[in-house]
Formats: sequence, structure tokens, C-alpha cells
Amino acid sequence: MLDKANYKDPWLCTLGLLSALSGDTQSAEREYVAALAHKKVWHRRAPAGGQRLQAQVIVIDRPSPSTAILAWHDATHCSYGDQVWHACRARVAGVCALSGRRIECGDAVYKPRPCRPAPLNASAMILRTALDEASEG
Repeated sequence: MLDKANYKDPWLCTLGLLSALSGDTQSAEREYVAALAHKKVWHRRAPAGGQRLQAQVIVIDRPSPSTAILAWHDATHCSYGDQVWHACRARVAGVCALSGRRIECGDAVYKPRPCRPAPLNASAMILRTALDEASEG
């Protein structure tokens, strides 16, 4: 797991800076620390195109039980700030981007919502149980 103390979310930094510039420095610092403490950050190897890539995954929101909004950052492959993922069944075997556990065909997973052009992490999957556990705790 990525050390939260060393990670600075650019959006939260921007909000903190705007609050500080408005003259409310104490509440800005409290809001920044509280927001950062509630984010779930993982550092896992996510498979894509036969390669093993370092990906940072942040659960931003769970608008419904079948969708999740994630921030996906991989310095060498792609970066998405608010990518919608949806629940489905795995069509191929793979590896969970959060837990590193094996995914078998037919397992309940989350995948990036299809769009045009296809996202560069379209082949990534997250086990439904891993995302549910991460969202709860």
C-alpha cells in the first residue's frame, strides 16, 4: 500500500491552496488532511498488453453498487482522473489490479466503462470483492 503521508493529490492541493489564498488557512489544512485520510490509495501491478505495470488506484466514489469512480495513474502507460468502472463478469482470466489475486473467467469484476476511443487500461480488471472491501474500510 502506498504511504498516504507521501502522496499529495493534486486536486486536494489545489483546493487547499485556494482556501489558503482566501485567508482561511486553518480550515484549509484540516480539510486537506481529512480528505486525504478518507481516500483509498493502492499501489499494485496491473496487467495490460502482456506487460506488468505499476498503477496507483484511488477509489473516488461509489455512486451505485454496480459502478465506481476511480483515479488510475500509471506514469508509463496512462492516467485517468475520474474514470467510471462498471460491474460485469470477467470474459478472460487475469489479475486483480487492487489485490493482485487471480481472476478466473466468470468472476464478478469491475472494468473501465467502454467508450471511444477505448481507454488504455481497458484490459484491467478489479475483483468485485476487492473493490467492495476497499470501499468499506
